[in-house]
Order: sequence, then structure tokens, then C-alpha cells
Amino acid sequence: MSPDRILSFGEFRLDPISGHLYRQDEPVALVPKAFALLQCLANQAGRLVSKPDLLAAVWPGVFVGDAVLKSTIREVRKALGDDSSEPRFIETLHRRGYRFMAPVTVLDPAPAALSPRVRYARSGHVNIAYQVVGSGPIDLVFVMGWVSHLESFWSEPHFARFLNRLSTMARLILFDKRGTGLSDSVPVSQLPSLDERLDDVRAVMDAAGSERAVLLGVSEGGPLCSLFAATYPEKTEALITIGSYARRLRDHDYPWGPTRDDRDRFCQQIIEEWGGPVGIDERAPSLARDRAFRDWWASYLRMGASPGAAVALTRMNAEIDIRDVLPSIRVPTLVLHRTGDRVLKVEEGRYLASRIPGATLVELPGDDHLPFAGDQDAMLEAIERFLAPARERRQPTTVLCSVLTLESEAAGDDRALLSRVFAREAAFFRGRVAPAAGERLVAAFEGPGRAVRCAISVVAMARQSRIDARAGVHIGECDVAAVEGPVSDISAHLARAADPHGVNVSRTVVDLLPGSGVNFEDRGSATFAVAAT
Repeated sequence: MSPDRILSFGEFRLDPISGHLYRQDEPVALVPKAFALLQCLANQAGRLVSKPDLLAAVWPGVFVGDAVLKSTIREVRKALGDDSSEPRFIETLHRRGYRFMAPVTVLDPAPAALSPRVRYARSGHVNIAYQVVGSGPIDLVFVMGWVSHLESFWSEPHFARFLNRLSTMARLILFDKRGTGLSDSVPVSQLPSLDERLDDVRAVMDAAGSERAVLLGVSEGGPLCSLFAATYPEKTEALITIGSYARRLRDHDYPWGPTRDDRDRFCQQIIEEWGGPVGIDERAPSLARDRAFRDWWASYLRMGASPGAAVALTRMNAEIDIRDVLPSIRVPTLVLHRTGDRVLKVEEGRYLASRIPGATLVELPGDDHLPFAGDQDAMLEAIERFLAPARERRQPTTVLCSVLTLESEAAGDDRALLSRVFAREAAFFRGRVAPAAGERLVAAFEGPGRAVRCAISVVAMARQSRIDARAGVHIGECDVAAVEGPVSDISAHLARAADPHGVNVSRTVVDLLPGSGVNFEDRGSATFAVAAT
């Protein structure tokens, strides 16, 4: 029987697309491996299925003992209400294997999964498309990498099954990043920076009525979710990354990424081959020869972005570097990575886990980069185990923030004017002004882009008024209640070292702002002494 056909037996219906077992119309709880075992037996109804054949089908490439098989059989029997002594569905053939006894009817081919309703959240002047699926005890925000298209998610059986399984664990929130899929398109020159993407996640969570959620980022979605977790720990239940990274390009101390020449060649491939299944051999080698999947992947990419937008996103993502942010993540974190991932090496997942305090690393066998290709059950089981324990919610004492320091020797009316301008602009860019510190004006912002733009605006206005001013911006951990410590000290040092009416920023800030539209000039390196914390 085809693995994609709906099977009916007794009062049950087994749907491989949704990944659910139904008793009449009510779903029956069944973990992925138990579901796979039941599907294997029902697809061969009336035939003896040997233990070795079952193990190879349900646990491919993994050594599993007889005890695990028996335990899974018991779980399936419990779900079916079956009695091993007087079985209706599964018969045990001693020392040989198992046989599915009940008559099985193959229903019409499973129709393409219906896409959930698409809604829109307002993020500034941009509309962000999102969907909500399921009603679990926690919220889970799913962030796909590179390009996406919400409705296309559900037209591919493997992807639909993966998402449906997540929706049994949590209330699942999906969205297309601005400039991709069903969200508002934006000019290629104005694709969203990480700052703006943080705003989009917040807007979607607010629109979906989610005060706190688990953030799950796939590939390039990982840096966005990591930055969100560090910046908004009060809104982040936990963090999960799948096949992700801290830095996209190779560096002397990060030898796993592609070189710039590699990236340029891939961008040229996008220009020449967009419309076809670009990158499928690396992203889903287990499905790369499947004609239906190849056609879907090509369509998914076309609907997700234009060739120009895909190239611009690829180049912008290549500049992302969140290495300095990782130690600031203070929420429970699960890092999932396949050992043979052909797009992002497993060493990159290991690096993430080593830099995030308390992170759990789970390495899985397989070569596929896309989480729904290959053995998705192993990945889903790891996620389910991670989400299962109830965690005590603690109020965060530190958050990741961008600190702007403005240095000026202005006095009297000029000082008063500069202070008013600083307070007004900080409020406009959603900053929090700290108590005055001598000749310095200080404000903290949720994202580095806002801090830099505020600094540029204030310094430009000071220049017009012929008032002395220079600024520095750095990003790091700050106490929730106060803007002080090393991040504030470094910001002040940068401000003092700036040219008159200039703005100095740290390298960490630059690494988080590819695609922001702000141009930076390398001013060399400097060493500052800061107080220990």
C-alpha cells in the first residue's frame, strides 16, 4: 500500500498526512514511533512482519533492542484498546514477529492538507502574514529560514505532517517574514534587518494573543530567535534551534562556514536557476530524486521570493554574526543538528550549544538540512521531550540591550537643548533614558538599529545647532532596572573616542545590522578598560 493513503480499520482511521490516528473523528494520542509502527503493520495487514523488518522500518540506522519494540507494541495496543490475549488488531507470533489482523480499507488518496486561515499583523507600516494552529498548553513560534510561503507549507505532505505534529505539542504560530511569502513585499534594498524582524515577531505574538512563547528557529531563523530570546527573556519560554548557526561566513576562528567566493557562486546559481529546485541536493538529499518534492520545492521558492530578493536575502544573511550575543541567552535552550547536514555543519550546532549557558545539544543522524525531510520523528521526539517538563518561570534580571552614550561639554542653554533633543529622539526610537551621568547622556534600546539611528539623529541636530556632541553605541547584557556595567562603560569609551559630531559603534553592533541601510566605516581596533562585574 502507498504510505500516503488513509487506512481505515474498525472504528479507527490512520492519516499519514496529518500524522494522526483517529477514533471516529477524535484524535488518539500516539507518539511518532508508535504511529510509524502501526502504519507499518496496517500497510501489511494479514502478513507476518518480522521483528528485524519492523525495527528496520521504524528505527532505520539505529540499534534498538527487543524491549523497545515490545514497549512500542504495548503503546499501540493501549491506543487501540487491544488485548494481547484476545487481540482484535495486532497478533503476536511468538519469536517471529507481529501480524495486523483486522481488515484494512484504503480510502481515497489523502487530499492536500488545507492551509489554516491566514491572518495579518501590523508591524509598523508592514503587514505580516501569520497562522495559528492547534491549542496546546504553551505557544510555539515557528520561524522558517531563508524564504517561506505559509500556504505552501501545507501542500507538501512531509512538511504538513511535521507542522501538525508540532501543533499537538503547543499552539503553533507561523509567519512569513516581511519581504517573503504572503507578507508585504518590500524593495530589495529595504529587506528587513534583524532589528525589524524582532519587531515582526513581537507584532505576530501580540496579534495572536501570545504573551510568552517558545521560539523555534530553522537555519537562518535561529539567529533571529536567539536574538529575540536575549532581548525579550520575559516573552520567551524557551529557545529551540534546528540546523542553525552563529555566523554564516567562514572566519579564522569559525572555520565551518562558506567563503565569500562560495557565497557569490551560490548567488549566481540563484540568478541563473531560480524557478527550479535550487539547492535541493544539499537541503533535502533524501527527497532530491522525488519528482513531486522537487516540483514542490521549486514552486515554494518561487512563491517565497523573487530571484532578486532571494539573492539580497542570501547576501544579507551572510553578514549575520551573533557570536557575542549567545552568552546573553538565559532561557532553556535546545540545539538540534543532524550530523551529516550538508548546508550547515554539525560543528556549528556544537558551537551554538557551547556558547549558550545551559544549552542542551542533541545530534541526530542524517544528511538533510530541512527538518521535515529524512527522519523527522527523531527530531519531533527530541522537541517533545524538551517541551514536556513544567518549568518555573523566573523574572529575568538581565536583558540584551543596546546602549547609546552621548558625550558633550555643552553647558547652560545648549546643554538643556541637547538634553531635550536626546530625550525626544530616544522616545521616538523606543529607548529608555537613564539618569544623567556627568557630561554623558545615556539611553538603552531593544535593538542596535534603533540605538544607531537615534545617535545619528541626535548628533546631526547638535551639529545644526553648533552644539558639541559625539556618540558611542554598544550592545550587551544590562540589568533590567539600570543601564550600567561593562556595556555602558564600552559605549562611553566609544563616544569619547568619536570624532566631533561622529558616532562610533562596536563590531558587535555592526555584525547585527546587515541589511539595515546604515553604512559603517572601519576605524580600526581599540582597547578599553572596563570595571569587572
